[in-house]
Amino acid sequence: MKKIINYLKGAKSELEKVTWPTRKEAVRLTFVVIGLSFVFAAFIGALDLLFSSLIQRVIGQ
Repeated sequence: MKKIINYLKGAKSELEKVTWPTRKEAVRLTFVVIGLSFVFAAFIGALDLLFSSLIQRVIGQ
């Protein structure tokens, strides 16, 4: 039990050292991540469409 308590105290101590982002920064970075996710999803979707089309032409369907 003492190990668990020491671990939790250490974790709390480390969390107090963290420089947390402001609300404005967190919101901005969240939108950056969402935007980049859409860009990469569109890119991968376009590649999938391209390769699917090429494979269908090769197979002859």
